[in-house]
Amino acid sequence: MAKRSRIGARPGQRRPLQRTATRTTARPANSVTDEELARAAELEAQILAEEQAAEEARKGRQRRAKTEPAETTIYSSAPLAERASQEYAYVQRDLRRIAIVGGGLLLVLILIDILFNVTHIL
Repeated sequence: MAKRSRIGARPGQRRPLQRTATRTTARPANSVTDEELARAAELEAQILAEEQAAEEARKGRQRRAKTEPAETTIYSSAPLAERASQEYAYVQRDLRRIAIVGGGLLLVLILIDILFNVTHIL
C-alpha cells in the first residue's frame, strides 16, 4: 500500500500553488528614481512639520500649566465642611437633578390622577 500525501487530501484544502520565479526589473536594485526621491523628500517634510506642530502644542500646554495655578487644596488646615463642599459639588448637582426629575414625575402622576379619578373622563 502506498503512503498517502497529506497535501490537498483533506476536504476544503487545495494543493499549494506552483509559483514561477519572479521577474527581474530593468533597473538595478540599489537605484532610486527621481520620482521616488521627490516623494521621499515630500514625506520627510510633512513628518517634520507634524513633529514641529506637536512640539509647539506641548510647549504651549507647559506654558499654560506654569501660568495657571493648580487647583490643589491643602487639607491640613481646612475645615471638614469646606472640604466637603469642594469635593462633593457633583453630588449636590446630581441630587438636584434627581429631585427635579422625581418632582416632575410626581406632578405628572397627580395630573393623571385628577384627570381619571376626579373628572371621570375615562
